Amino acid sequence: MITVRQVSLLLLAFIAGWGAHIAISSDSPEAPSDEAATGLIDSLFSSGVIERQSPYDWVNESQIKVGKDMVMIDIKNAEWARFTDTNSMDPVIDAGANAIQIVPTSEDMVHVGDVISFTTPYAEGTIIHRVVQIDYDDLGWYAITKGDNIASPDPGKVRFDDIRRILVAVIY
Repeated sequence: MITVRQVSLLLLAFIAGWGAHIAISSDSPEAPSDEAATGLIDSLFSSGVIERQSPYDWVNESQIKVGKDMVMIDIKNAEWARFTDTNSMDPVIDAGANAIQIVPTSEDMVHVGDVISFTTPYAEGTIIHRVVQIDYDDLGWYAITKGDNIASPDPGKVRFDDIRRILVAVIY
């Protein structure tokens, strides 16, 4: 049986070998260039990685104040949220996570990549899933949503009037 230590040593040996290969095959007899080192890191850590839409940057650094015994975030129109453990947004949102959300006032506030809470005739209660597409049809603006831990998009279109909040911070 292979132990975690053996796997770790094997991985370190591979990285060392790869680094030596880059050093030997570079034009210079010196240490690998920054470009070669970056290439090694890119090949090790981004191989097969898919770029996904991230949420909109709702909180600027200037809005966050960290003190010895308190953290203050200056967000207008904020609401506190707790979540039901459905596993649909694992690992981002899970049992015990809390969040700060804002109430959107226009369609322009909703972006692909944002995590929104909304109601839908396809499920009871409030759903919280990620916006994966925004488009327009004969009824106007809509979003397509999907749970991060679910293979396919949610059924139906989410209209702006169905959206309750946009997630701006998760607190674990």
